Amino acid sequence: MHRTEQDILILGGGLAGLTLALQLRQRLPEAAIAVLERRSHPVPAATHKVGESSVEIAAHYFDTVLGLREHLLSQQLKKFGFRFFFSDGRRDIEAVTELGASRFLSTPSYQIDRGIFENFLGRHARAAGVRFLDGCNVRGVQIGRGEDRHEVAFEDRDGPRRILSRWLVDASGRAGLLKRKLGLAASSPHNANAVWFRIGARIDVDEWSTNEAWLSRCDPPSRWLSTNHLVGRGYWVWLIPLASGSHSVGIVADAQTHPIEQMNTFDKAMDWLHRHQPRLAADLEGKRGLLQDFVFFRRFSYDCRKLFSGDRWAITGEAGVFLDPFYSPGSDFIAIANTYITDLVGRDLEGEPVGTRASIYEQYFRSFYESTLTLYVGQYDLFGDPGVLPVKVLWDYTYYWGVLCQLFFQRRLTDLQALSRLRTELLRAKELNEAMQTFLREWSRHSSGRNSATLLDQASLDWFAELNRGLTDRLDDAGFDRRLRETTGQLDALARQIVARAEAECPELDRARVEAVLGETVAEAGPRPLLLFATAS
Repeated sequence: MHRTEQDILILGGGLAGLTLALQLRQRLPEAAIAVLERRSHPVPAATHKVGESSVEIAAHYFDTVLGLREHLLSQQLKKFGFRFFFSDGRRDIEAVTELGASRFLSTPSYQIDRGIFENFLGRHARAAGVRFLDGCNVRGVQIGRGEDRHEVAFEDRDGPRRILSRWLVDASGRAGLLKRKLGLAASSPHNANAVWFRIGARIDVDEWSTNEAWLSRCDPPSRWLSTNHLVGRGYWVWLIPLASGSHSVGIVADAQTHPIEQMNTFDKAMDWLHRHQPRLAADLEGKRGLLQDFVFFRRFSYDCRKLFSGDRWAITGEAGVFLDPFYSPGSDFIAIANTYITDLVGRDLEGEPVGTRASIYEQYFRSFYESTLTLYVGQYDLFGDPGVLPVKVLWDYTYYWGVLCQLFFQRRLTDLQALSRLRTELLRAKELNEAMQTFLREWSRHSSGRNSATLLDQASLDWFAELNRGLTDRLDDAGFDRRLRETTGQLDALARQIVARAEAECPELDRARVEAVLGETVAEAGPRPLLLFATAS
């Protein structure tokens, strides 16, 4: 049996595994890196994997940290942000509330055809000297003790083989090879299901109306480039364009409000869409013959008790945790986990003990995961509320761009001194976010939910557009500390304004929890420098 030895062995050559291999190669140009991938390459375009929409952390990871911007600009699609239509049961798309930006904001993100991207990553990894072995089936994993090497048995086209490695990283996706072997699986409190499919044609929401005023709201008039969300109580539907010419369609729903049994075949999903999103269903009826695939997942959200070990193993991507596709955080958490893993491996191969640092990284990753999970748990009922969901999206973006994005863009994820200096600000932002998520649910229970024919234009909020633009600023230590304190202050001001807006509409709201975090009543808050959307536009 052929047996070789590597410094790092990655199980899984999908998005998480191949980007990690490239990041490790940057940090460790002489290291022996191998990747085992079950699928044979090249993989199919479009129908390969879900998870096509990227947001700012993942986009920055791909285009800047890994240096893949040329591919993204030439072979993928630049995303026109997120866009939401409160269109449950409606055909008149131009007569409902629309949330989104009327123009591109400064910091780019991308719609990624996973087949095209992963084929490119595989070629790029091989060209960088990574030993990328496709068509491999892992047969056994033995975790080394102490300084002993890990050992993986697998089969490929040449028969049974074994690889020894100092570091072992599981990027095997939902197979979760290490998680299963080590008994690390944990459940998530978020109970939602998803179905999705790809259609071999573009779905252009701008073709759903001939209203010139509505069509001219956006510059460029290319809503199809957005990740379009069609939302209703307890669910949302995604529309994501792919560079191959296909379109990805998904239905994500609270398990109690919209049981998976109502949509777990393509015909059932179409019946469900005819009831809830009839304009999309009418578009898809003419494209039934172009169906490329159909998949569903029951209770897709899950957790993992440990991701980074001082015993020189780690887990990244869907092999570890998965939150929810809303806001597309999956690739973000790949970027974060890969950054922690690269730092641990680099320090270890340079002779530094990493056990303590691995535990600290685990704590920070867990904090980011738990904070993001609060955006979803118990929140699906308000998704169909045209009054509250736009404000929630505004809050969630501000929290994301103001805290987590700052840590990633400024390369402070592994800067323990900076994280320690700003511990108070980070904890306050986390506590305030948790309080606001509870308050938003309470507000939606009393909200009138008026669905007016208006565009709530994120680009018209100067402070919001500037927060997005500032992501790419290069800050020194003093500038970074100042930025985190400023964005924490923005969250504080925004929370006060949201509570005041909600109370003006619904005086009976309970705001005690938010006030407990703010430390003073809304009436004492003083001037509010941030502006929410106007009530009409």
